[in-house]
Amino acid sequence: MNELLLLENIRKSFPGVLAVDAVSLSIGEGEIVALVGENGAGKSTLSQIVGGALRPDSGRILLGGREVSFGSSLDALRAGIAMVFQELSLVGSLSVAENIFVNRQPVGALNRIRWGELHRRAAAFLERFNVTLDPRVLVKRLSKGQQQILEIVKALSTDPHLLVLDEPTSSLTETETAYLFDNIRRLRARGMSVLYITHKLSEVFKLANRVAVMRDGRCIGTLSTAEASEPLLISMMVGREISDVYGPRGLEPSGPAHLEVRDLTRAGAFSRVSFAVRRGEILGLSGLVGSGRTEVARAIAGIDPKDSGEVVLDGAPLRIFGPRDAIRSGLVYVTEDRKDLGLFLGMALRDNVIAPSLREFTSRLGFLQGGRITDFASRAVRAFSIATPSVQKKVGLLSGGNQQKSLIATWMSTGPKVVMFDEPTRGVDVGARQDIYRKIREFSLKGVAILMISSELPELIGMCDRILVMHRGAIRGEVQRAEFSEELILSYATGVRPPMERRS
Repeated sequence: MNELLLLENIRKSFPGVLAVDAVSLSIGEGEIVALVGENGAGKSTLSQIVGGALRPDSGRILLGGREVSFGSSLDALRAGIAMVFQELSLVGSLSVAENIFVNRQPVGALNRIRWGELHRRAAAFLERFNVTLDPRVLVKRLSKGQQQILEIVKALSTDPHLLVLDEPTSSLTETETAYLFDNIRRLRARGMSVLYITHKLSEVFKLANRVAVMRDGRCIGTLSTAEASEPLLISMMVGREISDVYGPRGLEPSGPAHLEVRDLTRAGAFSRVSFAVRRGEILGLSGLVGSGRTEVARAIAGIDPKDSGEVVLDGAPLRIFGPRDAIRSGLVYVTEDRKDLGLFLGMALRDNVIAPSLREFTSRLGFLQGGRITDFASRAVRAFSIATPSVQKKVGLLSGGNQQKSLIATWMSTGPKVVMFDEPTRGVDVGARQDIYRKIREFSLKGVAILMISSELPELIGMCDRILVMHRGAIRGEVQRAEFSEELILSYATGVRPPMERRS
């Protein structure tokens, strides 16, 4: 196999942090190399150096045997390297077609865009990858999963020699991930190379030829996937063995329903959704992107309106007209989008964790009690294992895993009765996942009812007591713990299996 890319002793530091320390790595033509490691290990920094977004402090980059130096992502793109960043770069106010061909639109006289040709070219390109999107629709109208697919399609439209993917499946369901992998394999067969950064170790074995492991800024080893295993990769990533990441299961919860949702409906989103959760139960909610999972949770939490139906807590119907009503009733929703909707990234960690509970830290004269806030935040940091030098540190400067733990600490600290987690471990490493799972189980043992929405079937199977599966805005099936299997859940999620009669 001919070598396409060679990194030699790449170093990159930021004030107070050596992010990448003498890393060497090669990628062959038509090869997929996975890059794994904990949050903060240096994976994204290294990938951004390859993609031209960052300049290395020292070391060499050779592309096709020639030394290259990139001043920007555009330079890398011109050299044949396309990158899909972990944070999407799409413009919501532009159409699908405009995003795919941004700065490359077909133009005519007076430099005016030829819209008909643009839409035809975009439609043909989307069809080539079996993506069913309207080229004219605004990107802000798309779901997170659709935006993720579009971001990858946009990168492929430049016909790169090397595609760099940073957490590309973080917003995708199992079905969408399988579809993406099929396309990547087809492109690899045509000679395209891929650097694939992921926290999902199962993906490494489904896709990659080799896997490189980073820890504390260094590449500590590169293995063929044939000689690797998940336990080995985990021990290399964290420097210790992690067993049973989901934690021990308790007895299946019994007793009366704690939270009941009865015939919840919103036109165009979901219809006649009914279910119940017991105290201490972890109830999973599965389904493809667009099936209505998140929309149901947001309606229960009062974030989005409902047309009909009711939410009942311990037999008493709740009057929820907005998020404040839900929070006062003990219902909280932990968003899937921590950066845009969950956290105040420019504010300190201490300010984030008390945001929903400001009144509890306010004196009679209306002044915030700084000492109490700092003490409370410090306890939250210890309880949720948040790695931060200080509670005064801006939460936006923490790693993804520590941001997610901060978000969960923010809402769990309100003393909720019911918590709805939407993709609780999206974009976090295996160590942070274990911490998050431990806290979820800890709260369930205290009698908190948990609704867990996740696109990762192993996560739902590992954590839940029951799993409900949604398809086209309705609950299609209910799977008991003894019946858990990915095949059964997917058969409901895709509509292959007919709806089952729900159990009480």
